[in-house]
Amino acid sequence: TWQRLNVTAFIASAIVGQTPAIIGEPYRDASANQYMPMIVQPMMIYQADGDGLRKAYQRAMERDVRLAIFTMDLFSTLDDIANRAAVADKTADALDLVGIGLRDMKKTVDKVIKGLKLHP
Repeated sequence: TWQRLNVTAFIASAIVGQTPAIIGEPYRDASANQYMPMIVQPMMIYQADGDGLRKAYQRAMERDVRLAIFTMDLFSTLDDIANRAAVADKTADALDLVGIGLRDMKKTVDKVIKGLKLHP
């Protein structure tokens, strides 16, 4: 559904925003048209139910892994200011997570996402 794709896009943008070094060079075709650069590394997308997502969130927090989060509340806000206010209004335990994103050392990421399945 569009919501899943939207969550993925917003979380990916957070990772790219915090890691500009993963942006490659612009693309050019043989007709001399230039296109936007893309990330230079693969991005893996996993899926989880609410319990699995909460466990991954907790493992990330225990390891001081910086996260991007998307909560259910963000589906009903209209702009970035309202998005941040919706998150600021909740304690960590009260966040109704629908997606998280992280970028860290492989060993650390593997521990955080342990038990999650790749999105089909």
